[in-house]
Amino acid sequence: MSVLPIHFHPDAVLRKKCETVTEITTDILTLLDDMVETMYDEDGIGLAAPQVNVPKRLIVVDVEQREKGEPGTPIKLINPEVIMKSDNLTVLDEGCLSLPDMRVEVARPDSVTVRYMGINGATQEIHATDLLAKCLQHEIDHLNGVLIFDYLSPLKRNIVLRRYQKNMRHAGDM
Repeated sequence: MSVLPIHFHPDAVLRKKCETVTEITTDILTLLDDMVETMYDEDGIGLAAPQVNVPKRLIVVDVEQREKGEPGTPIKLINPEVIMKSDNLTVLDEGCLSLPDMRVEVARPDSVTVRYMGINGATQEIHATDLLAKCLQHEIDHLNGVLIFDYLSPLKRNIVLRRYQKNMRHAGDM
């Protein structure tokens, strides 16, 4: 397995609507394994393929608490889609590997059912609540070109993006 480079906003790949995976190949399975390795290396709880410059409908998630270096229990989802969501919204202060040092309060349904294809090709469903529900929605947003700051009002979005751009410029100076 390999750690892949993360692409950061404003990279255009993050705004693309991703392509459906029509066949599970060894390349797709290797990419999913590499995405898991990358997610763990970055101490993330989720990662979508466009974040590693692959515009395909693939995500990996693992919200279980674990120590760095310990094996996790990742879920690999191919062509995930939310098929049911609760009416009850809760707010979570979300971060994103493609938006370093940015945190945004996002209101999302607190439970969802997601249909996806597993690595064996079978259609599966997962009913998720709490953090897993939020993580799945966040990563599926990536597959549709949606980023966390898109949930903000235009005024708040401009403030957050100016701060992000300033931080990225300073990080580049180091």
